[in-house]
Amino acid sequence: MIDDRRLMDLALAQARRAHQLGEVPIGAVVAMDGEVVAARHNERESTNDPTAHAEVLALREAAAVRGTSRLDGAVLVTTLEPCPMCAGAAVMARVARVVFAAEDPKAGACGTLYNLGADPRLNHNFEVVPGVGREESVALLRDFFAARR
Repeated sequence: MIDDRRLMDLALAQARRAHQLGEVPIGAVVAMDGEVVAARHNERESTNDPTAHAEVLALREAAAVRGTSRLDGAVLVTTLEPCPMCAGAAVMARVARVVFAAEDPKAGACGTLYNLGADPRLNHNFEVVPGVGREESVALLRDFFAARR
């Protein structure tokens, strides 16, 4: 079984790759049954696709690998708290847990602004584990945006 910290290290590696490509440094990993089935980074700028967030891309890849849109038991690990779109995708994919590094005070939908994973009105809920790898993720984001100013 791969622990959350090791999965976050893989997500952070994806975030660093995104940074090298000029993308906002966010990475995501999906693990199921103790193995990584998808690892992606943001591709919004390179694809001109507003939905090309690391989490959505990782969930799409995991669904393709598994041959099903239902990722029951999956863990989604991401370097930034998922936005409403990404948290909604996690609900639709029926992931079991979302682990994230840094809170997102502008768009966080897993506890900061909203908590889609715990909304009883939705057809699925997931556990949220915040703060794993927070310092590294915050540093990557801070460096990226400082260089852009």
